[in-house]
Amino acid sequence: MAELEKKIADPGFWSDPASTQKILQARKRLEEVLKTDEELARGQSDLEVFFELSAEGEEVGQDIISQFDKLKEQVLRIETQTLLSGENDRANAILTIHAGAGGTEACDWAEMLLRMYMRWAERQGFSAELVEFTEGEETGLKSATATITGEYAYGLLQSEIGVHRLVRLSPFDANKKRHTSFASVFVIPEMDERINVEIREEDLRIDTFRSGGAGGQHVNTTDSAVRITHIPTGIVAQCQNERSQHKNRSVALKILRARLYEAELEKKQAESRKLEDSKMGINFGSQIRSYVLHPYRMIKDVRTKVEVGDTDRVLDGDLEPFIRAYLLSRRNDSS
Repeated sequence: MAELEKKIADPGFWSDPASTQKILQARKRLEEVLKTDEELARGQSDLEVFFELSAEGEEVGQDIISQFDKLKEQVLRIETQTLLSGENDRANAILTIHAGAGGTEACDWAEMLLRMYMRWAERQGFSAELVEFTEGEETGLKSATATITGEYAYGLLQSEIGVHRLVRLSPFDANKKRHTSFASVFVIPEMDERINVEIREEDLRIDTFRSGGAGGQHVNTTDSAVRITHIPTGIVAQCQNERSQHKNRSVALKILRARLYEAELEKKQAESRKLEDSKMGINFGSQIRSYVLHPYRMIKDVRTKVEVGDTDRVLDGDLEPFIRAYLLSRRNDSS
């Protein structure tokens, strides 16, 4: 840290923007490591104090359990981060959800998934902003895109890419029959502004439209929504969250830029993850996780075989068991 501060204090430090940015990022990461170390040390000290009070006869059993669980959660989060070393793992994430087979059921399920990820982001201390929402014909959503801002957001959410299957008694079926629904989740990293992705104005088709209907509860109902199509590739990005057409255009371009970058990586790295996992079809054959709410309650990851019986907790955003298991299995597969 002292060496970094010495470089920053150098009069010529700001003359090289690229080098400056790298050094500032390195300092930020070191500051975060030191902050985490201090928090863990403080947590351990508090736990030791509770044990001392207990030895003196104080009724602090619940405090010990609570403090231990808090420390355990911190340690697990740190261990999970050690599993992330990819080039873009630290980046913010752009999350897209599409309803699949199942009609109204699937649209409702897609909206349930959106809520789950919004709650997950909140649990992580990340910020989540909905930038596009296409409502279902009766309820729920056909598609939605959200930006998740926070360090390691993309690295953590990679585990969610694929098709998610729901089995439950239908709230839309008068006969209360069991239904199976599907929705796909796709995640790409938000690109660093320093990464050059050439986008020519003449290659873009920009459409404006009004966002309204049931989606109004999620986005602003104005005439300022923007959809941008990259004509050479057919890649589309849109934003309808801001009241300003200029801001919507800016966000849509940011999403388009990230999608174009990801598409270009696919051309250069055939062994990397496919750009559109959902192209396999949003159906049973390509699912990564199954959420069963009837006749029993269980969520099972198809890839890692991890099972969680507390379905409500998972649907409320607790995805840690699945994310951690996926990252561990990925590390083991590559070793």
